[in-house]
Formats: sequence, C-alpha cells, structure tokens
Amino acid sequence: MKKSVVSALTTALVVGATATTFAAANPFSDVPAGHWAYQSVTKLAREGVIEGYGDGTFLGNRNITRYEMAQMIAKAMAKNPQGASKAELDRLAAEFREELDNLGVRVEKLEKNSDKVKWTGEIRYRYYNDHRDNTDGSETKRMRSQMQFRIFPTAEVNENWNIKARFTSTLNFRDDSTGDAELTYIYAEGKYKNFNVNLGKMPLVSKADSAPNGSMLLDAFFSGLQLTFGDKYKAQLEGGRWRGSFSDPADYLGLELLYNDKKKFHIGAGYRYFKTESFMTRNGYSKDGEDDKANIVSVGAGYNFGNVKLDAAYAKNTKADKYGKGYNVELTYQGANRNKPGSWGAFVAYRYLGSNVGFAPTWDSYGFGTTNKKGVDFGVNWSPLKNTFTKLSYFHGKTLDDNQTTKALFARVSYFF
Repeated sequence: MKKSVVSALTTALVVGATATTFAAANPFSDVPAGHWAYQSVTKLAREGVIEGYGDGTFLGNRNITRYEMAQMIAKAMAKNPQGASKAELDRLAAEFREELDNLGVRVEKLEKNSDKVKWTGEIRYRYYNDHRDNTDGSETKRMRSQMQFRIFPTAEVNENWNIKARFTSTLNFRDDSTGDAELTYIYAEGKYKNFNVNLGKMPLVSKADSAPNGSMLLDAFFSGLQLTFGDKYKAQLEGGRWRGSFSDPADYLGLELLYNDKKKFHIGAGYRYFKTESFMTRNGYSKDGEDDKANIVSVGAGYNFGNVKLDAAYAKNTKADKYGKGYNVELTYQGANRNKPGSWGAFVAYRYLGSNVGFAPTWDSYGFGTTNKKGVDFGVNWSPLKNTFTKLSYFHGKTLDDNQTTKALFARVSYFF
C-alpha cells in the first residue's frame, strides 16, 4: 500500500492535532505557514510523532513504507492515546498490526487505552410465514414482518470486569406499530483464568444440545447468577428466575458439563430444574394438574469433518406426562461469516420437539407459532458484503398433538456496525 507522508497525517486524528492552533516555530522549510497541513505537521513534530530529515525538510509528497507508517502510529499511541479518535485508531491498528507487532507495540495496549464504553449494533429484518392444517379442515395462518434495532454497549470496569447490556426496539410492518426501546438484558461479567462469573439478567442458552443453527431447549434470558469453570472441559452452574413463555415466573437451576477440543469434536450433558404454577395448566403437563416442576435432562454431541458438521441431541422432561421429549439431528455445510464477504452455508435437520421440554428453541422457521411438532428443517445463509448476514429457511412437518400438516418460511437480513 503506497501512502505519502502528508496522507499519513491521519495520525493527527489519533493525537487530536487539528483541533488546536499552535504558535510554534516552523519546523520544516518545505511546509510554509499557509499550507493546509501546517498545524497538523507542527503539532506532530512537537509531539515527536514525525521528525523529518536532517536537512530541515519534511518531504510530504514522498511515498513512505508501511514500516515508517507503523512507527508514526506507535509514537502517536504512546504520546496521547486518551485523545484518540477510536474508529480511526482501530482502523490504523488493524491495517498495520503486523508492523506494530514487529515494533513490540501490541494492539491490546491500544485497546486498553481506548474509550471505556464500546458500542456495537445490529439492524435486522425478519419475515415469518407459518401455516397449519386443523382437524376440522380449516387452516391457521400466521405472518410476521418486522425490523429490529439492537444496541450492545459494553463498559469496562477494570481488567477483569465488564458491564454488558442490550437495548432493542421493534417495528412491526403489518400494523406499523413501534415498540419502545427495551432493556433486554444487563449484567456484570467477570473473567478470570479458567473461571467466569456473570451476575444480573443475562443470556440463557442450553449449550449441550446446541448446533450451528441454534439450541434445542433454550435461547432466552434469565435473572440470576452464572458460574463457568474450565477451558476444554467446562462446568457451568446457573440459577435464578425466568419468565419466558410462562404466565408466572419460574424458579430456575441449571448445570451443564461440556467438552470441546476446539477442532473437531464436542459433547455435553445438562440438567435443568424449573418450578412455576404455570405447569399446572399447561397442555398435557400432568394428569392431575398438580405438578409445578420440571426436571429436564439433555445430552448432545457434534463432529466436524471439515466443511461438513454433524450434530445430534436428545432431551427429556421427566415430570411431563405428554410432549416431554425432544431430539434433533442436523447436518451443516460451512456457514456464512459476516466478516468474510461471499461466504455461505447450508443445513438440513430433522427436528422432534415437545412443547413441554423445548421451552425456547432458537430454530427460526421451526419456532414461530407452535413448537409442538416434528419434521424437516432446511435452509441457506450468505454474507454478500462485510458485516452483513442473510438467511432463508423452510420447515415442513406434522404437529404432535393431532398429526396435522404444518409448514413455515423464514427470512432474515442483518446489518452489523
């Protein structure tokens, strides 16, 4: 990449030079006081970011090497990191990461000196169309078309602790209604060597039964405490309260044991306990209507063959009289990566999930409408541009309660920033 010294003055954004006027002596004979870059050059020279040449010239139109540019960035980082323009600083550090590493300047040092609060976000459009045949010959159709705006702030407390949150606002196109921005979750995250602790309202995801296209049992949020121990071998213990799809909040406890070699193979087992009066009136939950508890055990495993990954999982709620069993077998080919434009993937799965065991599955085309069904789910995903993700999936199967045909179409487009 060729770059002139003058164009390299983007580093002035790093040290905030262009915001102040200086009455310093002209450091270079070939940069007159009337030059557009005079103030920036003067400031950078005064801060020691640029030095010019022994004959008193700056040679601003000369092409510089990547190594020379990295030296400027490194000096700017050392001189005044607090005054940095983070977006420009991140871009420069990423571009010249190798050269900075060779200079002994790790990008992590830059990141630690950047703003304490970082903001990321997503704008996503989602379309659902669900169709179900009824026993009386009629049809039930459901459709949803919505846009969501999500903001993810992360605030650094110290080197081990962060505060994470998500705000979500939804626009429904069918009736043009807009929901107020809601605080979806907020929790404190503590990271230590082989030990993590989360406290607050946080994601609740069943990992033992997870596959590339989502979790079979849970993909929701709960309020409480979560502890994770280990690296390749992990134990996760969590407890608190979860409302989910219940009319009354549920007391919750969960334990997962996981193994992941981070290359080809993973396996896991989980146990979850819920207690809520909502079970007493839930369809098919208990014959006498007196049971208010759920005991759910699950196991899952997956193997990566390279471009193809095979996953399988099984779960059972020992307290439910009906619809308390679920299993999933899923084959995935590659997958879209929003950081790699042009990447894509496809999947096909057979899903069987009773509504009294899979309380909040991730699966998009399966999960809209009733979840008490079985059938084939398949789809494709693609990243057409950087920081974009698209997905199209279709489910076709039968309901578990009356064996009627059910099918659903799902589409998603996401932009990340």
